[in-house]
Amino acid sequence: MKDILIMGIESSCDETSISIVKNGREVLSNVIDTQISIHEKYGGVVPEIASRNHVEAISNVMKKSLKDANVNLKQIDAIACTYGPGLVGALLVGVSYAKALSYATNKPLVPVNHIAGHISANYITHKELKPPFLCVMMSGGNTQIINVKDYTEFEVLGRTKDDAIGEAFDKVARVIGLGYPGGPKVDKLAKEGEPNINLPKTHMENLDFSFSGIKTAVINLHHKEPEINKANLAASFEKTVSEMLITNVEKAVNQTSINKIVLAGGVSANSYIRNEFDKLANKNKNLQIYYPELKLCTDNGAMIASAGYYEFIKGTRADLSLNAIPNLKLV
Repeated sequence: MKDILIMGIESSCDETSISIVKNGREVLSNVIDTQISIHEKYGGVVPEIASRNHVEAISNVMKKSLKDANVNLKQIDAIACTYGPGLVGALLVGVSYAKALSYATNKPLVPVNHIAGHISANYITHKELKPPFLCVMMSGGNTQIINVKDYTEFEVLGRTKDDAIGEAFDKVARVIGLGYPGGPKVDKLAKEGEPNINLPKTHMENLDFSFSGIKTAVINLHHKEPEINKANLAASFEKTVSEMLITNVEKAVNQTSINKIVLAGGVSANSYIRNEFDKLANKNKNLQIYYPELKLCTDNGAMIASAGYYEFIKGTRADLSLNAIPNLKLV
């Protein structure tokens, strides 16, 4: 069987990344140009600045990706790109570049949902992983429990009704003076504290989430008690959101009888959350827990190339009318 090489292009937020992946699982190159240092001084991503930096970086990122993989454009079988969800201006840079490459090289253009990309990062880390499984998608823009029935077939069982978990991490980090990006900084500070502060947990009847309550509680507590131990507050926040995640995952397992749990998205890099899911697996020996290696948790082209591979062999194609959809749903 002929090897299939997919170029994956990711530009949905503040990383310009292009990767070459073989057969959906083997990364030949994964070049990431991050803008964290640019946006750090603003306390978060500035969409217009992100778009401009994507435009400046993308051609060189593509050239380096080909060089690192030791391939040329003629050897690429298809070009996959994120077309949503994300920041519309940032998405348009990647989509436009992918369309231009597709037109110039006469290679198929494969549209990829950014959330499907995060799920697919696990196929790279865990070569043996196959659907069906439950995915806990947790990032700055999304928090969902997804029944991954097949590589391109999904059912959303639960989602956040307000803030995404990554958004809550970023806002808590900003309020307690940690800055951007919030997730890694909260994780680091929490290791120095004790989770001894009682914070509210929102329990839904179904598998949905709500993180606005705990976010507001942390903000109000910090304003009310400016001298509060920030490490303890960070640790208590992590503990509480982890318990909310675990509660719904256990319910999802009971409802579906699926015992494979896959973590995905930027927040899946959080060490406390990983540890709590490992504890869950140790408590329930029937459960298998998977999460991506750390460098594949945040946005990258490899996950888009992997998801693009499965869309490509399914027959998914886009023409040059493909547009960015900032609020694109998985299903």
